[in-house]
Amino acid sequence: MNLTRFPRARFAHLPTPLEPAPRLGAELGIELWIKRDDCTGLAGGGNKTRKLEFLLGEALDAGADALITQGAVQSNHVRQTAAAAARFGLACEVILEDRTGDQSAEYVGSGNVLLNRLMGATMRTVPADTDMNAAMDDLAARLKAEGKRPYIIPGGGSNSTGALGYVDCALELAAQANATGLKIDRLITATGSAGTHAGLVAGFAVSGADIPILGIGVRAPKEKQEFNVHKLAVETAARLGHEGRVKREQVIADCDYVGAGYGLIDHGVTDALSLAARTEGLLFDPVYTGKALKGLIALAKAGVFRGETVVFLHTGGAQGLSGYHHQLEAML
Repeated sequence: MNLTRFPRARFAHLPTPLEPAPRLGAELGIELWIKRDDCTGLAGGGNKTRKLEFLLGEALDAGADALITQGAVQSNHVRQTAAAAARFGLACEVILEDRTGDQSAEYVGSGNVLLNRLMGATMRTVPADTDMNAAMDDLAARLKAEGKRPYIIPGGGSNSTGALGYVDCALELAAQANATGLKIDRLITATGSAGTHAGLVAGFAVSGADIPILGIGVRAPKEKQEFNVHKLAVETAARLGHEGRVKREQVIADCDYVGAGYGLIDHGVTDALSLAARTEGLLFDPVYTGKALKGLIALAKAGVFRGETVVFLHTGGAQGLSGYHHQLEAML
């Protein structure tokens, strides 16, 4: 598999560490390792850095001078896109969707929102259920009328270009496991906009690595999430010249831990955040990694992973914690 034929702007701190988490694993009764993609660099790290290497490569190759993207108010993807734009001297235009209805000063003004402003991004907020793709297209048309050359990055960086970052991660993880003699029985990741999950599925399928993936959903119902991930994994494998390699049964999502909705916190999330922090000194976020960890803990305690060696993909997000200060404080 040759990823060098795709334009790529290299700025991520790679490879990221693959670390044992013995104290947290002991609490859960499993051998647990953490793939530290919170350490990818670019304004605090996270999974979007890998995607943005390929997305920025494509944008720069096209001569873009502005990036357009969208996400929830406290989006980690938006924060990292703003950082990438600053890194390469591009304007960054952001549309934020009010998915939670939280109008507190900390939610709309601190955490990732503050970091976006610090890095020079221009932001506007729209109501929940806005057609975000249409909104980005309209913004792109306006910028073009002003003589700019915008490049649209979809929410989460999740298209077949961004997913190439997690094809690369799949190869990296398999190489790390082989080098250390680690047999991975299962890889667990948060699954939301689908790009990370789909890239991993495509990467393992195309390379022949026999590592099952379980995505813990953070927003959509199971059927919809699995459909989105499978569709994107198929598209990504096809771009690599391997049509037909991704099978439907390779895409598994457990969406029972979303709780009341996207970005809404419950005691299961805060308990998971606290357990990881107090056993391993690791910080997770309440929207993505926190809900995936909530699912991992519940499933492990139910005996689902008994006898397995599990790798949890830490996709970052701790920079948004301050946006949830009062909600977290009330539950800790």
